[in-house]
Amino acid sequence: MRIVVCLKPVPDPRQWGKLSLDPETRTLVRSGIDMAVNPLDKNALEAALTLREELGGEVIVLSMAPPQAGPVLREALAMGADRAVLLSDRIFAGSDTLGTAHVLAEGVKALGGAQVVLCGDETMDGGTAQVSAQAAEFLDLPNLMHVCGISPSAQGPWQVRTRIEQGTALIEIKPPLVLSVVKTLNQPRYVTMMNILEAEDKELAVWSAQDIRLSEPCVGLAHSPTQMAGLFRPRGEVTAEMLEGTADELAAELADRLKRLGFC
Repeated sequence: MRIVVCLKPVPDPRQWGKLSLDPETRTLVRSGIDMAVNPLDKNALEAALTLREELGGEVIVLSMAPPQAGPVLREALAMGADRAVLLSDRIFAGSDTLGTAHVLAEGVKALGGAQVVLCGDETMDGGTAQVSAQAAEFLDLPNLMHVCGISPSAQGPWQVRTRIEQGTALIEIKPPLVLSVVKTLNQPRYVTMMNILEAEDKELAVWSAQDIRLSEPCVGLAHSPTQMAGLFRPRGEVTAEMLEGTADELAAELADRLKRLGFC
C-alpha cells in the first residue's frame, strides 16, 4: 500500500511577528522566516504511519514548497516517513489553492498513484480547507474531510468517522481515497535524536514541473484563478472620553449610553 501525505511548510509561529505582505504580489513575504510543519499535517502523517503499521506498505511525504523547505521534510522523515518528494519550481510560486492542489495531484500521479492520500484539514497560514477536496477532484478519488477516526481493513471497507454539525458521521468506504484530518484524530509521535540521524539517510527527492509533466496553466501567481482584490491596513486609532461627576451621575450617564447603543 502506498500512502502519500501532503505536507505544507508554514512560517514558524514563533516568528509571525516578522511576517509582512508584498504590496505588489499581495502574497506573504516568507524570506528570512524559518519554516515548520503545518500542525494538522503532523496528524495526517501520524495517521499514515499508523496505517503502515497495521496494513504494511510505504509512507511518502509530498510537498510543494521552495527549496529551503528541505529541513521541514527531513523532520517528516524523522517522524517515520519512508521517503519525501519536494515539488519545487519557480512557476509554482504564488499558486492559489486550486493551483497547489493541481501540482500535488500531478505529484501523486508521478509517484504511481496512491491507495490513500492524507492531508491536514487546513493550514495555519491560509486556513481555506480547500486543497484536499480539490486534489481529490484532480485525482478522481472520493474525499472525506474533518476525519476524526480511521478503522482500516485489509479486505473489506474502512470505517471513517468525520465531524459534522451536531456530532459525527460514520462512513464505510474503500480505498483509494483522499482524507483530511483534524487534531483530535491522534497525537503525533515524539521524534528522538536517533530518528533525526536516521532521517539523514532517507531519500529526499526534488522534482520540477518538468519532472511531473505539468502542462496545465492554472499554477503560479499569474495563472491562478483566485486573485486578491486589494490590501489595506486597519486603522488602530483608539479614542477615549473622560466623564466627570459623582458616582451616581457617572452611573446614570453610562446606563443611558449603553441603552442608546442597544446593550440594554
